[in-house]
Amino acid sequence: MSQATPCTEIPVYDLVGVGFGPSNLALAIAVTEHNGQTGDAPVTALFLERQPSFGWHRGMLLADATMQVSFLKDLVTLRNPTSEYSYLCYLRDRDRLIDFVNHKSFFPLRVEFHDYLEWAAAKVPDMVRYAHEVDQVVPVLRDGVVAAFDVRVRHAGGVSTYRARNLVVATGLRPRIPAGVDACDRIWHSRDLLTNIGRLDGADPARFVVVGAGQSAAEVTAFLHDRFPRAEVCGVFSRYGYSPADDSSFANRIFDPAAVDDYYGAPPEIKKMLMNYHSNTNYAVVDHDLIDELYRRAYREKVAGVQRLRLLNVSRLAAAKETEDGRVEVTIETLTTGELSTITADVLICATGYQPVDPFPLLGEAARHYRRDEFGRAVVERDYRIAADPSVTAGVYLQGGTEHSHGITASLLSNAAVRSGDIVRSIAARLRAGRPLAVAANAG
Repeated sequence: MSQATPCTEIPVYDLVGVGFGPSNLALAIAVTEHNGQTGDAPVTALFLERQPSFGWHRGMLLADATMQVSFLKDLVTLRNPTSEYSYLCYLRDRDRLIDFVNHKSFFPLRVEFHDYLEWAAAKVPDMVRYAHEVDQVVPVLRDGVVAAFDVRVRHAGGVSTYRARNLVVATGLRPRIPAGVDACDRIWHSRDLLTNIGRLDGADPARFVVVGAGQSAAEVTAFLHDRFPRAEVCGVFSRYGYSPADDSSFANRIFDPAAVDDYYGAPPEIKKMLMNYHSNTNYAVVDHDLIDELYRRAYREKVAGVQRLRLLNVSRLAAAKETEDGRVEVTIETLTTGELSTITADVLICATGYQPVDPFPLLGEAARHYRRDEFGRAVVERDYRIAADPSVTAGVYLQGGTEHSHGITASLLSNAAVRSGDIVRSIAARLRAGRPLAVAANAG
């Protein structure tokens, strides 16, 4: 392991964030507010984002889709109800506060909430570098100890390096595609719906197949059914029907900040029990209103004798491949009988969820200093820092991928405000104990 470039030639930050979605945006705000309230030396921070501008699930910003989380669980309110970065301050700034109150809803439109996130990101422009893709993380040794990381990034101007006393990894989730299926021009993941749908402008598609039983699958199905009034839309899922999300008041306590402490301190068998009990608050479930709407459509079409909405339940996607004429041959297995049937579609959309990104490949040769459990997952402390051996003082914090240790809210917006506060406090406390390397520079 070689010593990196001398620190005097590289800008040094207390915190470098990899990724700039809602989680690290909340962290940037938490750092800003921490620095404005404390008498200690400020925490210096920089965030690196490969997208050219702020964007969060742009491919699913359907016009009539609403958030599944209360507006009060924004970037700041549960941590600091008086923050100027709150959703209410955004509404006041957009001159819609009274209109929103009169709307009598806790759940804003998704496009509106995305506008809030962009509004908040625009308030911390100096803390983020867009169109900067992290290429490599190199450990920096001091007296045989990993004291920092050199984060090397590629951008339009070439290559730059930033030195980080702490890394906060928030690279989001990776789209999950069914085994044996490859995304292509006619096979999409649901996250790319609006990005790709323009390819069909001027066409007259006859059939879509949507695989999945969760909120995204139901939204995509309804959207396509509306957008293409002459096309058949086939929903494929292993259940008898879409299952409703449990958003009852008591069940929602699983999203409370205190539930993180309960989950973190619980033995493995209790963690598993809690996740099984409450998975229907978040995973593969659909809002009641959308379920009712899809059922009404299917029933109306059955009455009319012309069914465009076909729900192929108790079934799974067995295979899919593009045909020579540019369509998709979809093989579906009926689970109760094992029977295989093949249909041809213009587009197959996999609304099959996401999976956590393994943080260890990003760390390169330094990864061996950080602990894994028997399943290969990061061993994570309560403050979201990966446990490390004594030869490491540089911290690596995770925003996401900690469901096994911190519970269901590990990557959810529900706990972003409080989680970011926990991370800032942890980093600030460790910095007070002694700042390795040079005082942070503002260059870069």
